[in-house]
Amino acid sequence: MRVGASPSPIAEAAVVIEVRALTKVYGPRTALAGVAFTVRAGERVMLVGPNGAGKTTLLRILATLSRPSGGSVMIDGHDPFREGAKVRPLIGFLSHASLLYEDLTARQNLSFYARMYAISDGTKRIDALLSTVGLDRRADELVRTFSRGMQQRLAVARAVLHHPRLLLLDEPYTGLDPAAAGRLTVLLDDLVDQGCTLLLSTHHPADEGRIAERVVILRSGRVIEDSPLTEDLSAFARRYKRLLGA
Repeated sequence: MRVGASPSPIAEAAVVIEVRALTKVYGPRTALAGVAFTVRAGERVMLVGPNGAGKTTLLRILATLSRPSGGSVMIDGHDPFREGAKVRPLIGFLSHASLLYEDLTARQNLSFYARMYAISDGTKRIDALLSTVGLDRRADELVRTFSRGMQQRLAVARAVLHHPRLLLLDEPYTGLDPAAAGRLTVLLDDLVDQGCTLLLSTHHPADEGRIAERVVILRSGRVIEDSPLTEDLSAFARRYKRLLGA
């Protein structure tokens, strides 16, 4: 099911994300140690690694919420830390924090973000997304009354509300039951069909990698594999466990 107009095509350059020699240091701890990869327009990339591998740190840097200690990042040909005003409207980001206001209703939350992004068809877009994530019947209830899974679904709607050209998702299937997970997969498929580029993280590839066509594996802040996802997810999950064990 499609949920609104297609986003504008991503620039003319094929590369949407370009990361070179990226490092992030927190005191004595190195979270990222020379990470490098590129993501092209329309790709669906799964960022995989165990807890502490650096996945969330990397996504926060790409979302302009954290500055790297070294290296460089380009988003759609722009330096996000020098041209943030150009880059941020291109990005939708789903983090571990929902970024929702619990004393507002689901509809009021999305209306707030629609005004922030100056979305011209805000009401229509909000109604479509609430239906897509299965919250249309709960749209006028306070978010604080929602379950963890319902809040996750609303956070997904918030992240895609402004038709982002690049969608960064940090463990997006967390807290979702099978039906809600299926809705999310359909939504992400539609977004890619409309020109969106996806980078999503997980440490459960067999359960959450169904949308991906390429995998980047992080371990201890380093990329240890970057390859097309040509095998089925169960086979990849077995290989992934062997790779981490090695």
